[in-house]
Amino acid sequence: MMKSYYLQSHNKRQGFTLVELMITIAIGATLTAIALPNFNNFLVETRVDNEISHLQRLLLTARNTAINAEQIVTICPLNASNRCDTNWQNEVSVFIDIDGDKTYEPATDERVVAVKAKINTNDKLQYGQDSIIYTPTGSITGGVSTSPFKYCPKDYPAKSRGITVSTSGRSYVTSDTDTDGIDEDRSGNEITCS
Repeated sequence: MMKSYYLQSHNKRQGFTLVELMITIAIGATLTAIALPNFNNFLVETRVDNEISHLQRLLLTARNTAINAEQIVTICPLNASNRCDTNWQNEVSVFIDIDGDKTYEPATDERVVAVKAKINTNDKLQYGQDSIIYTPTGSITGGVSTSPFKYCPKDYPAKSRGITVSTSGRSYVTSDTDTDGIDEDRSGNEITCS
């Protein structure tokens, strides 16, 4: 008797029924639908934070180089003729600018100190001037823009972040000071992109 029970229990087929498979797929699709928007937000926030951190490090590098080398240092996007341009979405360079003319001239012993790669093609990096020029004391010459650097990810305006540069040469990353989900600069103005 024991033998027949043993044979019966092992002869049953093992696997999924069609109903079980459909329920599993439905649960998986529901979980994916819930997680995917949050994952996209995470990816955008990470991309913006990485770009802002890289730009902050570039500004710090420019200021420190100016102080340590006791030279004028310019940070800007360079155009094809090695002059500063207003298109901050392109590659941004930090270079020793001996004569302070916002032109990289390797023939006069000027050298590139650091370069930040071009940003994501769908995003924007905005700044009110074509360059920032650091003096040998680390301060800014030629004035600074009243608006901060603004990094604006496409289709996610609330995720925009910025960096404010003071005349002393220090740079400050924006933060959400009023907890409304949008970063503000040091004056309390929201970072908005146009």
